[in-house]
This record gives sequence, C-alpha cells and structure tokens, in this order.
Amino acid sequence: MRLTAAIHREGTGNVARCLELDVVSQGDSIEDAKANLVEAIELLFQDPADWRDIDPSPAIVPIEVRIPGHLQATA
Repeated sequence: MRLTAAIHREGTGNVARCLELDVVSQGDSIEDAKANLVEAIELLFQDPADWRDIDPSPAIVPIEVRIPGHLQATA
C-alpha cells in the first residue's frame, strides 16, 4: 500500500505523520522518522480486525488562514 508521509523538524528530532491514517512517529533523522513510521503502520495492520475503522482516503484540501501582519494570498 502506498501512503503519504509528512515529515517536519520538531526540537532536535523529526516527526513523521501518515496523512491517510493519522499515525505519527519520530526519529533523530528524516530517514529514522520515516522508518519508524513504516514500522508503526505495519504494526497497526498486523491484526485484520483493526482494519475495519481505517479509511486511507482523506480529503486533502487547501485552506486559507489569516495571519496578522502577513500578506494574504489572492485567488
């Protein structure tokens, strides 16, 4: 199964989140965070009884946020 991971720096480490499953892991490097995320997802899918509540097809949509003092995007 091909899924999407978003990885960002947090403190002195990296946090990896699977966008479709809302599973999160971390690691010292991007590679470590990614490997740990894969392991966490594989553990999640070990028991087929746990799969029934998983819908790996999120709606990914753009959002606009107003931040005081910053230029706003124009459409």
